This record gives sequence, structure tokens and C-alpha cells, in this order.
Amino acid sequence: MITDFFYILAGLALLYVGGECLITGSLRIAHRLKISPFVIGATIMGFGTSSPELAVSILASLKGEAEVAVGNVIGSNIANVGLVLGLTALITSLSIQQKRLKSEAPPLLIASFLILYLAWNYELSRLEGLALVSGLCIYLWRSLKDDEGGEFELEEEFTLFSNKGMGHQSLLTLGGLALLILGADWMVHGSVHIAREMGISEWFIGISIVALGTSLPEIVSSLMSARRGHGEMALGNIFGSNIFNIFMVLGASALLNPLSIKASIRPDLLITTGITCLLLLLIKRKHELNKPDGIILLVCYFLYLGLKGMGIL
Repeated sequence: MITDFFYILAGLALLYVGGECLITGSLRIAHRLKISPFVIGATIMGFGTSSPELAVSILASLKGEAEVAVGNVIGSNIANVGLVLGLTALITSLSIQQKRLKSEAPPLLIASFLILYLAWNYELSRLEGLALVSGLCIYLWRSLKDDEGGEFELEEEFTLFSNKGMGHQSLLTLGGLALLILGADWMVHGSVHIAREMGISEWFIGISIVALGTSLPEIVSSLMSARRGHGEMALGNIFGSNIFNIFMVLGASALLNPLSIKASIRPDLLITTGITCLLLLLIKRKHELNKPDGIILLVCYFLYLGLKGMGIL
């Protein structure tokens, strides 16, 4: 058990250092390229923190485990909105410009309703996978083409590579991402072992420790960017992560091996689309997410887990 506690503490340290590196490197890249923090959050951070989901779903697809490949994405997207943004908004308000919301909400809605439509028949063909991957390319092209950048103050709380060029900043960003993923993995490893020794059920471990662990990269990066006053970057992180999960993770999985799903996923598809719509409605009111909004999102997330656990969904 002492070794498990070491894994948890070391994982926490890696999460902190990794988060600092990822946010600092991303902000420096955005500042030098005159790209908005939202777009950096939606691309580098959002896609990067979704890399574990990409690996899991592709491996599951190649093994013919379509339920794992699709369930991984649906669960991750629900957790990103309900758990990650709910927890972040509970700690600090997240604001976004009205113009930015109008331009970035449609791609998220399109991706959410598209996967609802395509997966409703419990199948994703290679052609549909190609369409999804193409959708990611269009999203990236549109985001970079239409981005107006904008000046923002660059706070140098983290001095590593502070006077270095783009190569060093890219290395800092990628290194931070790697540390985040490794830190989350170590925390899950230590926590699961301790929970098992305490006699906690595998199901509870799965929906609590493992689910939280896979969302830790998004939670840490969102909290740190919001703490530095870049709420749009935190929102961009989740927007980009969910879009990447649908377009790239599911698209690549279906492209490699057509997905034929045997489990009943329609309720989950409706919930992931519904919670996305709820998020956008909450943001639209005041162009920010605050504590009451965070509570609403967290209640929705844990209600979903409870209903799944009782077999109602």
C-alpha cells in the first residue's frame, strides 16, 4: 500500500508540473502566432488531452470491440461537459465572448447531432468514418482561417524556456501533455490498488476512480488555464476535445474497422447530445459559466452515473 500512495503522490506532482508546462507552452505559442487562447485550447490542448481516448478506441476497434470504442467516446464527452466543466465552473467562472460563442457553438452542435444520427442504427461504416475524419479537417481549416487572434497579456509564472523559440515551446507543450497523461495513469494505478485492498467493488472503482482518472488531464488543464484568467481556453479545451472525440476518434476507429454495436447506446447518445445543448444554453445566458451552472452540470453527470448504475439507462 505504501507503493500505491507513492504512485498517487507522484501522479499529483506530475499533473501539476505537466499542467504548468502545457498551459505555459500553449499560451506562448498562441501569443507568438497571434492565435486566440480559445483556438489553442480547442486544438493543441483539446486534441492532446483526447489522445488516450484515441488510443483506447482504435485498439478496441481493431479487436472488434465496437462497444468499447463507442462507449469510450460517449462516456468521455459526457464527463468532459458534466464533470470537467462542472467542476471548473464550481471553482472559477469561465467567460467567453458573444462573437466567439456564435462561431464555435455550431461545430460542436453539428458533431453532436451527426454522431447521434450516424450511430442511431448501431453501426458506423468506413464511409461514415471517412466523413467524420473529413469533418475534423474542415473544422481545423475553419478555426484557423476565421480566427481573429487578439492581444492578451502573457504572464510568465513558469520560467522554463521563457526566452526560447517556437521549437522549445512546442517541446514544452508536448512534454506537459505527456506528464499529464502519465500523472493521471499513476494516480489511477495507485488509487485502484488501494480501493481493491479496501474491498470496494469493481463497478464503483470504474465509475469513480477510473472515470475521474481519464478526465484528469482535461480537469487540470481547464482549471489551470481558468486560474490564469483564460476561461476561453478552458472552454476551448472541452469544445475541441469533444469534437476531436467524435470526428477523429470515432472516425478513425470506423475507418480502420467498421463498427457494429450490440449494446443499447441510444439513451447514451441522447444524453451526450442533450448535455451538450444544456451547456450551450447555460453559456448563452450570460456568456459565462459560474458556480450555479457548475452545480447543474455536476448534478446531471452524477445523475447519469446513478441511472446507469441502476440499469435504468
